[in-house]
Amino acid sequence: MDVSTSVPPIPGLAPVGALSWSVPGLEEDPTMCLRCRSAQLLCGKPVCPILVKYRAFEKTLPMLEGVDLNGTSPPALFVGRFGYPKVSVGPLLSPEHGSTELFDTPEEWVGRSVAEVVSFRTGLVRGTTPIRVTDAERPIPILEELQLLGIAGETVDSEAHFRRPPRGHLSLSDSTPPFGPSAPIETMHLDVRRVDPHLDRLTSDIHANARVAVEELYHRGVRVSRIQRAFSVGTLGRRGRRRLVPTRWSITAVDDLLSKMNLERVRNLPELSEIHLHRFTALDNRWVIVFLPGSYRYESIEAWYPNTLWNPNTSRIVMIGDHEGYRGRTTYASIGGCYYAARLATSEALLNIGRQAGVVVLREVHPGEILPLGVWNVREHVRAALARPPEKVASLAELSERIRESFAIPLPRWLTASALLHDARTQRRLEEWLPTSS
Repeated sequence: MDVSTSVPPIPGLAPVGALSWSVPGLEEDPTMCLRCRSAQLLCGKPVCPILVKYRAFEKTLPMLEGVDLNGTSPPALFVGRFGYPKVSVGPLLSPEHGSTELFDTPEEWVGRSVAEVVSFRTGLVRGTTPIRVTDAERPIPILEELQLLGIAGETVDSEAHFRRPPRGHLSLSDSTPPFGPSAPIETMHLDVRRVDPHLDRLTSDIHANARVAVEELYHRGVRVSRIQRAFSVGTLGRRGRRRLVPTRWSITAVDDLLSKMNLERVRNLPELSEIHLHRFTALDNRWVIVFLPGSYRYESIEAWYPNTLWNPNTSRIVMIGDHEGYRGRTTYASIGGCYYAARLATSEALLNIGRQAGVVVLREVHPGEILPLGVWNVREHVRAALARPPEKVASLAELSERIRESFAIPLPRWLTASALLHDARTQRRLEEWLPTSS
């Protein structure tokens, strides 16, 4: 589903025409950048022209002198995807000493500004070394250290010697948070003093498959970002099946797996009998999350204003979304990892209230979102919205009015874009035809 529409004005918003640029093929397919998000290069360019534009921010990144770094890891690491099955793997290291855990804990970033989040990340230097994904099973010494870093329970003192001075380069992805300069690692030493006991136990369990390990860690309260890190560096799964997983893939895989696990329980819950509405604003994103009476179904829709990251068009809003019915979906969502991140957050909320319901997540992205920050932005802000008490809505007419007053985009555009809201307004429910009990 996609809808392209002309732009209504946003009160108080200054024009951003100075940031406009041209992307081949965008006029023919205004959803191209939203579907691609730099991952598939659908425009035919060898590199994403949008991200090239934003790499001007490199000038603001710290430039390190020399080839040695002594500091602290949050702990954090990154597994690349290019060249698969031989990928670039390495730690994310801060030249600062002391407590840097916040630099890689997106669960703590709600309420922070874009500038703060970027500052956490651009100070992290990425070391790189090529490793085959199958080496996770019998790791070479440097990977063994990285796997220990992946299950660390606190910040890790680190030393690294690079082949060349790290170059100032801002890594931009809609799946993963940004990070700063990078360079190939020659040698490194990581002083892991304490590991997370839950991660350590599942790492040692060579009989539990990755799904079982991820689910158990989640139920024991391990943060999703920590599970994703351990999953990525190949420390979870049965003997003979462990692999390195590129970071952007591991993030979505864990969100998908955990939300499916939650929904197996949600489908056995009684149905919600009223409309719940949650609203939230953060990082120039406006969120509306609706729980509709009835059985479980789910929809996520994003509306990107012109000159936002994935809509470089200067005159049209682009809306894109996906939905699934009671049994879920079998194909990958066109809006990518954001779909699964929001599904995890909403499935958690349904379990908390002990009800199944129809779920609609609406996101209006305004030009203040100047950089891709990762799907944590969706997961954690939807979680934050759902942590607030819901607004109880008496009717679909009242719901439409609340949506109208929440967004700058006209209400008819949202109603046209949303399959679930359309069904709620037009479909008759079976119980309407059943006799009422006396």
